[in-house]
Amino acid sequence: MAEQKKKGNQLNIELPEEIAEGVYSNLAIISHSNTEFILDFIRLVPNVPKAKVKSRVVLAPQHAKRLLRALSDNINKYEAQFGKIEDINQSSFPTMNFNTPKAQA
Repeated sequence: MAEQKKKGNQLNIELPEEIAEGVYSNLAIISHSNTEFILDFIRLVPNVPKAKVKSRVVLAPQHAKRLLRALSDNINKYEAQFGKIEDINQSSFPTMNFNTPKAQA
């Protein structure tokens, strides 16, 4: 019976190939209402003033709080293994300086 209960608690998760590649993001914007949190993941490109949302995740508040705890736990484990992650930019909006020359026509 304990064996059946163990199998009943297992979750089989499928990761399609196109999703497994992931989406690179160097900016996230988080907003919320009374019923959900919205995480927009954006990719800023050097010398391009317009950026597109590459992925959006909508979460219930309870799931957002679980994500916060899981992310915090993973950051602690990462820093224990690889050292402290330095936050070099303390401004509220990330710099768009990618150390590349300005585009000219």
